[in-house]
Amino acid sequence: MPDEISQRNLSYGMQAGFIRDIPINENRTIAFGIGLGYWVYSYYSNLLVTETMNGFVYSVLENDNDFKRNKIETHMIEMPLEFRFRNSNASSYKFWRIYTGFKLGYVVGGGRSKFVSDEEKISFYNSDVRKFQYGLTFNFGYNSFNLHAYYALNNLFNDGVTLNGSDINMKPLRIGLIFYIL
Repeated sequence: MPDEISQRNLSYGMQAGFIRDIPINENRTIAFGIGLGYWVYSYYSNLLVTETMNGFVYSVLENDNDFKRNKIETHMIEMPLEFRFRNSNASSYKFWRIYTGFKLGYVVGGGRSKFVSDEEKISFYNSDVRKFQYGLTFNFGYNSFNLHAYYALNNLFNDGVTLNGSDINMKPLRIGLIFYIL
């Protein structure tokens, strides 16, 4: 993201979905996975979005005391495509796994910008948030608890969205935990 923009608070995401496992070897240790799910992401930062009659204007909140919360939120329908490797067997559900792949996503209803200060609360749908998003995924772990990483290959905002005359090139990087229920 641009140098003058910084993350504030802990940005978070919640996801729920299913992935169909399609084994490609007899031992079922190598597979492809294809899925569908619903995800909610909240990106907290000092990037202020203001809705005007002519569209949206972007600026930077210089002082942390000027606001309590400032975020961009997306609700997405996503489809992960994965190559899966694990050391599983037919008698145990506890195994090591490495799943890597690609995720396609579509923002449902547009992104929502929300600003909260002591004096006001402003919330609106931001059509500058890119509807179609995609990126790389990597999941690694043992049993149900696994590390998850996602790196977007395209920007969070549409082309032509600027801050002080420069394009806002924000590509989300999400790192967290993912739980598998078999």
